[in-house]
Amino acid sequence: MMLTDRGWAALGASLALIVLWVALGEDELLAAAVMLVLGTVIASVYVRLARPMIEVTRQLNPGLVHEGDQAIVEATLVHNGRFPLVNPTFEDEVEGLGSARFFTDTLRRGERVSAVYQILCRPRGVYRVGPARIMIRDPLRLARNGGLTGESDKLIVYPEVEDLEGFPVVRGRDPSVHASRPEFSHRGGEDFFTIREYQTGDDLRRVHWPTSAKRDQLMIKQLETPWQSRALVLFDIRTSVYPSPTAFEKAVRGAASIIRHLYRSGFEAEMWAGGRVLSSKDPAAYSSVMETLAMVRPDHDVDIRAVAARLQRSGRGGALLLVTGRPDHDLFAAQQLLSNEYRSTVLLAVTSAPTPDTLLFQKTGAATVIVPQDGSWAEAWLSATTRSWTTVSAV
Repeated sequence: MMLTDRGWAALGASLALIVLWVALGEDELLAAAVMLVLGTVIASVYVRLARPMIEVTRQLNPGLVHEGDQAIVEATLVHNGRFPLVNPTFEDEVEGLGSARFFTDTLRRGERVSAVYQILCRPRGVYRVGPARIMIRDPLRLARNGGLTGESDKLIVYPEVEDLEGFPVVRGRDPSVHASRPEFSHRGGEDFFTIREYQTGDDLRRVHWPTSAKRDQLMIKQLETPWQSRALVLFDIRTSVYPSPTAFEKAVRGAASIIRHLYRSGFEAEMWAGGRVLSSKDPAAYSSVMETLAMVRPDHDVDIRAVAARLQRSGRGGALLLVTGRPDHDLFAAQQLLSNEYRSTVLLAVTSAPTPDTLLFQKTGAATVIVPQDGSWAEAWLSATTRSWTTVSAV
């Protein structure tokens, strides 16, 4: 609780009146001074007793917000205190993006009011909305009281994305990527397909025992693998490959655009962007992947070859999509480590011109999408698709 400027002015005026009363001896001056002091005391007691007890809930719309979008926040306030609040002030702060302030008339017990405001969501990141700050004053605005109330909410601003058209059929050696019909898989699939003889190295868990007993030799269940159904997006977060923060942000947007495109095309897409591998095969996991991209930052301590070695041990095959700034030899070495598991590669690089290491990727059959810092991922993707890929629909 504290006095407002008007309250301090009232106390100053009462002091001046007391001085005049002492000098002039007029009782009316003393009475006016007493009234001002008494009014200020009553105002202070009122705001202390009528302390705000506000329940605040928020609704963010839309729930999925990308960088540059407008988000609408609707805050609902319910007063649960005993005394009515006169002209309360409601202020909601969005960490790092600004604040919104609202005034309302007298708010009585149980009464509900709503406040709506817009947020320009830029840049990407995770922001805290609230808690709300409520401020009340007495009717004469001599004193005020308030503080924080309610819980805070989280606003996730995903990276800006571009709509990509078409899907690459990259000419590689992995049958699960470029086959034009369902192929056999030693490691898994969804539908039973056929039975074949056991070969050294086959997983014994795939043995079909009834047929093995009938033929008196081990027989393996052969499972059908959907073609073009899996992908790993490896986002290079090394500081050294990005000449500027703008280049890194461009790469983040490229990774986000790729993840959304793969998800919409029916892929089981995984992503590494520091930390553990994340999957986007269901809506909840997709949100987790995009939240990771909302918070990702460049890191100068990353050993991309060591990362590739870890991913190699847990690889599931499919297409490998590398998102980076200026490709270097370390990234090429990482791609070579993963080539046995992910035998088709797409390189997405933020650079103004191909580098010698870019040519190394192309010589191994990798498709390349080169975008300058001020370029468009959608245009570069479509250009590369038209130039070297076949446009199909994912199964």
